[in-house]
Amino acid sequence: MVGSTVSVIGHELETVPFTNRCRSIWERGDHALIGVSPGNSYFSRHRLAALACWADRFFESIDIVYADMHLEAVLTAIGYTPGHARRKSRKELEGVRRRIRRAMEQLECTAARIGVSALSDFLSTPAYRDLHRTVEQSVRSDDVLRSACEKMVDQFIAGKIPGGSRPTPEQHRSGMDYLLAEMPFFVDTPSILGVGSSASCYHTLMPLTPVLFSSREGLRAVDNQGYLLVRPPGIPGQRDPGENTAAEGDLHS
Repeated sequence: MVGSTVSVIGHELETVPFTNRCRSIWERGDHALIGVSPGNSYFSRHRLAALACWADRFFESIDIVYADMHLEAVLTAIGYTPGHARRKSRKELEGVRRRIRRAMEQLECTAARIGVSALSDFLSTPAYRDLHRTVEQSVRSDDVLRSACEKMVDQFIAGKIPGGSRPTPEQHRSGMDYLLAEMPFFVDTPSILGVGSSASCYHTLMPLTPVLFSSREGLRAVDNQGYLLVRPPGIPGQRDPGENTAAEGDLHS
């Protein structure tokens, strides 16, 4: 798929829609979701500000949602003592909140349309709870979906284990809980946030992306949910989303 590159507050950002349908959602411009992971050095204050300003150019509303659930359990599972895991989790979450806050302060765009939330803020939202149950059930019954989730969890946990060891069953369970908490936003952000359509914006393709945005049977992203790669141009090792769209048959994102 052909994308475009723009410059925002000193950062070049390339935007590549995962499918033609994703392009249509981008062009519609209702809502952008920027997901942020704690402890991920990619999400610096300056890059977060650039992402927000990029989204401000194309979308009517923007939400930044950072993952804050199950992090302490993941840290405990990979070997931190409970006390150390609690302190490290708190430190990483304070760090991501600080970076987001400082990014908002340096914006050269309209910050009033940008919402900032923790993932846990949605635990009382009926649409989120319903989607979370659906995701859990689908992962248990859908071999293709489960395999993609397991691959993501393995990558996530392996990056945190010294020496690159294989995750243990306990580590894998904690990583799966972390992922399942995020998945409702990959599937149906519009119903959670009450927007007409939404594009999830991330800097890399996930193993889940081609599964959720394909024409296969099983759990899929809804028709008004899109996926955009938004990243500095020329990141090595990134696949062009066009590789996944040859048999599009209307892939969702």
